[in-house]
Amino acid sequence: MLEQIEKVVARYEDVERQMTDPAVLADHVRLTDLAQERSDLAPLVEAYQQYKKANQELAEAEELIELEEDPDMLTLANDEVARLTARLESLENSMRRMLVPKDPRDDKNVYIEIRAGAGGDEAGIFASDLLRMYTRYAEDHKWKTQIMSENSTGVGGYKEVVLLVRGKGAFSRMKFESGVHRVQRVPVTESQGRIHTSTATVAVMPEVDDVEITLDERDLEITAEFSSGPGGQHMQKNATAARIVHKPTGMMVKIQTERSLTQNKRLGMAIIQARLQEMEEEKQHAELAADRKAQVGSGDRSEKIRTYNYPQSRVTDHRIGFSSYNLAAVIDGDLDPFIDALILADEAEKLAAVETSS
Repeated sequence: MLEQIEKVVARYEDVERQMTDPAVLADHVRLTDLAQERSDLAPLVEAYQQYKKANQELAEAEELIELEEDPDMLTLANDEVARLTARLESLENSMRRMLVPKDPRDDKNVYIEIRAGAGGDEAGIFASDLLRMYTRYAEDHKWKTQIMSENSTGVGGYKEVVLLVRGKGAFSRMKFESGVHRVQRVPVTESQGRIHTSTATVAVMPEVDDVEITLDERDLEITAEFSSGPGGQHMQKNATAARIVHKPTGMMVKIQTERSLTQNKRLGMAIIQARLQEMEEEKQHAELAADRKAQVGSGDRSEKIRTYNYPQSRVTDHRIGFSSYNLAAVIDGDLDPFIDALILADEAEKLAAVETSS
């Protein structure tokens, strides 16, 4: 672990050196990126500095114990060794947690897609209950919500509904909700009073960033051509049309709407840039679609991650074996106990991976 931290410290010092470089100081974008990286690394570097200081103080206290003969001084030295030992253990735990890679998507807004699964009308009603639960949870965290699309049923439920949650850290907490949710209760549509089991699937997806594409002119093959068709003597005598080929993709565009080659070239490049941006966004959405499919499974009851048992007022998360016996509060948005427990379990798993690789 300490070897990994030394690498982080070296990177931190390198970033600080770069930030004093006149060329970097003149580049606002580069300077901002480095400042953000330094801010991200600083807590671990500061903790490591405290760790080294405490380790040195512990060595001095242990040396004092070996040399000291005065009983009172020995007592003080032993107390100091105990304090510093606990301090070092605390710092080690903190540094291990800081070494766990942060999900770069954690601060993003999220789309929560809820679909009725097995169970007919009751599954749609349960999907509506989950929508309300997540909306209440978002409100408690001062996040903003907006229904982006919905396909409702005739009995107050949803076949499918997509909720956008805007707020810092939304994905970091909501991402653990992905999967099949199961409900056990007497549906409002049940006349015999029998308990039914139904499901709804939840997929949590980070909002896709706007993709900014910068064209490298080395990737472009630009030629001037004579305009074809109507256009008057000026356009016929001068090569004002711009034919642009984006070599990496083979994408081609020919623009002849403007009177000058420069104007047509600029417009053609803008069109290629827009097409490349659309391609990149489609790629990201395709990746999200694949991720969503992996999250929700088929909606079968056996794939459940959490069960809401109304007769026993119990909610159980099967991934971590955690239960609450206050179902009414949970369905009203009190999800933090579950999410906090899931975050701890996730951190423990990642810490184990860090320690294995150390």
